[in-house]
Amino acid sequence: MNFGEAPVGAAAGAILVHSIRAGGRTFKKGRVLTEEDTAALAAAGVNAVVVARLEPGELGEDEAASLLARAVAGEHLAVADAFTGRANLHAERRGLVVLDRERLDAFNLVDEAVTLATLPPFAIVEPKQMVATIKIVPFAVPRAIVERCAAIAGGDGALLRLAPFRPLDVALIQTRLPGLKETILDKTVEVTRARLASLGSTLRSEARCAHTVSELAAAIAQAAPARPDLLLIAGASAIVDRRDVIPAALVASGGEIRHFGMPVDPGNLILLGRLHDKPVLGLPGCARSPKENGFDWVLQRLAAGLEVAPADIMRMGAGGLLAEIPSRPLPRAAAAPEKPPAAAPGPPRIAALILAAGQSRRMGEVNKLLIEIEGKPMVRRVAETVLASRAAPVFAVLGHERDRVRAALGGMRVRCVYNPDYAEGISSSLRRGLAALPPDIDGALVCLGDMPLVDAAAIDRLIAAFNPLEGRAIIVPTRRGKRGNPVLWARRFFAEMQDVSGDVGARHLIGAYPECVAEIETGGDGVLLDIDTPEALSRFLAGPRVEA
Repeated sequence: MNFGEAPVGAAAGAILVHSIRAGGRTFKKGRVLTEEDTAALAAAGVNAVVVARLEPGELGEDEAASLLARAVAGEHLAVADAFTGRANLHAERRGLVVLDRERLDAFNLVDEAVTLATLPPFAIVEPKQMVATIKIVPFAVPRAIVERCAAIAGGDGALLRLAPFRPLDVALIQTRLPGLKETILDKTVEVTRARLASLGSTLRSEARCAHTVSELAAAIAQAAPARPDLLLIAGASAIVDRRDVIPAALVASGGEIRHFGMPVDPGNLILLGRLHDKPVLGLPGCARSPKENGFDWVLQRLAAGLEVAPADIMRMGAGGLLAEIPSRPLPRAAAAPEKPPAAAPGPPRIAALILAAGQSRRMGEVNKLLIEIEGKPMVRRVAETVLASRAAPVFAVLGHERDRVRAALGGMRVRCVYNPDYAEGISSSLRRGLAALPPDIDGALVCLGDMPLVDAAAIDRLIAAFNPLEGRAIIVPTRRGKRGNPVLWARRFFAEMQDVSGDVGARHLIGAYPECVAEIETGGDGVLLDIDTPEALSRFLAGPRVEA
């Protein structure tokens, strides 16, 4: 391409490189100047212009863009007319973007003059939505370059196409364990039905059975004769091994396990199987949530009629960290209570409540929280431990002898909350503490002021395990299989926790929501040891102990 400044009188037939306003008119860049144009420019006092001229063997930008767009466009993609060296491709139907990433890179590596930009692979698009754009950077490009790019685009299969969603008839089987509330299963049905409907598919049947290999195998056998396009199995307990209940039941039913696990979080614990040439998915716990997770990525491909092989799942790691992105909406009905969105993605925000309002009746005449443990009041030692953890902010609920307890916490980054109803028991302190928490936290660690051997590392292990989307919404520490304290609660339970009464906490909710509980074994006895009697204090002061 010949490029440079030319006298305006000799510029007819050339391409104007820069826009010019002259004689009350605007001559835009890319315009092929006519004799009339050059005369008008000369009359306006313009003596020279920067122009480009095509040389033999070159194609103009629009011609090149149109040719390449037609070469790139596969099924269900429409090519718009080229303009200023750009040709856009639009979806004709709703579906997924399917592209050959290796060939896309090869296309763009041919020459800097030719560019092809697309939406991400497997992005959902609506009819008429732009899927890709071809842009010729200069005003002209050698034909040989265009032909090389076109040859890549026209290789084995389309470089870029749209896979439309097709309706699937889907069957769902859910398993039960003792204590699992039917409302959880009902909610799973609602979420699954809505997820399928968004892809044009239908939940045709739903069955429930015990979480055993024999019961689940029988339920699969009952669902199989209807030959659903897709069978979903939601377990009462997450799949942890290829020999677990769901995969074992699938094999016992004559099916096969094709892959277990995926590099997408949430969604790691997904099972891909097949039964009578139909796909089967053992669902991760996050599939009970309407938020985007790895299950969606597999489901969308199946709904678009795409084969999902084990290697396809194993290649999903790039962009697979969904837990940290801020753009995963939760329907308003499921967000109770509502809280403002985080300013930026990050780890869960966990506050801590130290319950320190009790009357210490079992200890006798002294306030147990003020007893010195290794030179510090017990409540201060507990607060120091919590402050050294990832929990923040930290609140202490005070009641009995509040001024003395507050003085023991003096100078610490602890916000004190007064509970005038402390005589009613621990439930009143729990209510006061929860009401004081800021609206932007994800969960609360409920700590007891008389447990001085819980350490910051143990608390951080609880916080690290917290992930409600994966079914870990109540985190309970254990030692040798025995449950202890503190307990970490997701925000969704705050309303029920505030409804408790008497001298009891919220531990009954652990039994009411077993599907949400994760037990984290700790390395010491601190999570089991509370010092609330003279005998417990004597044993503590006298004996060797293993800290958590």
